[in-house]
Amino acid sequence: MVGWLQRWNFIERAKLERELWEAFERGEPIEQLVEQCEPGFRRDVWTTTQQRIRKIEQMMRGQAEPPARPDV
Repeated sequence: MVGWLQRWNFIERAKLERELWEAFERGEPIEQLVEQCEPGFRRDVWTTTQQRIRKIEQMMRGQAEPPARPDV
């Protein structure tokens, strides 16, 4: 029973994370979506995912451009 519950939780969490990632990819304001979300499991998952998205976004911005490759 515990294994089934853990599997369900993992699947539901993945679905909710994907929803927010898709909203981010569409250019929607994810902070606003999280704020408008009712307290509960979805909001908990979205809050964590929002932080992860912004952290990844910062890391990607901070990466240096790869050096230009000379024409061969």
